[in-house]
Amino acid sequence: MLPLADGSAIAITARHHPRARRWKLRYDGVRDQLRLTMPPRASAKAGLKWAGEQGVWIAAQRVKNHGVQPVEHGSILPFGDGTLTIDWQASRPRRAEQTGDRLRIGGPRAGLARRVEKWLRTAAIECLTRETMELAASTGLACHDVSIGDPKSRWGSCSVRGTIRYNWRLIMAPVAVRRAIVAHEVAHLRHMHHGADFHALVAELADGTDAAAYRWLKVHGRDLHRWQFS
Repeated sequence: MLPLADGSAIAITARHHPRARRWKLRYDGVRDQLRLTMPPRASAKAGLKWAGEQGVWIAAQRVKNHGVQPVEHGSILPFGDGTLTIDWQASRPRRAEQTGDRLRIGGPRAGLARRVEKWLRTAAIECLTRETMELAASTGLACHDVSIGDPKSRWGSCSVRGTIRYNWRLIMAPVAVRRAIVAHEVAHLRHMHHGADFHALVAELADGTDAAAYRWLKVHGRDLHRWQFS
């Protein structure tokens, strides 16, 4: 973590690059972190000191990129076609429990966001596994396994062995968007390409909602990544 003059801190990775001629700082608005690139023989200590002096620029980048959304008591998270309000009281059990549009959770305030993430991941794997297996079976296809991760650049993938992997943050996307991505990956169980046959099958499995889903993720997908659970 890189300490800043205002008392806050931000994650940073630093590396030397053989063609770099000066220090260069980049801001990742999705992850709320910095990347420092340095000339081959530059001092890492001096580079990090210089980066820490760029507080005004860092603050501007955070505003420009709409910053990140911390998960805490009172946070309202997107969840399918609705929202979930984080309702925390220390006296409650640590295990989160959904009651209507509220996620009731207890335990120490420290680690609250991680416990919320754990609950969301569990909801995601259960939901995505069920929807994937049901859709695959209805089409006479075999999905061998479903797993989740948190990749920055993709919402789903399908291996030649019939294993499908999703970004767990899809549980926060509208239902039609999530199901369209499920349809996309299930279609790959038959067509391991993006040709006309593949797109025709996706449109069939998604009831024609796939194009709208892709547009939604292009516009709003970045917002799902802004929620920080660390």
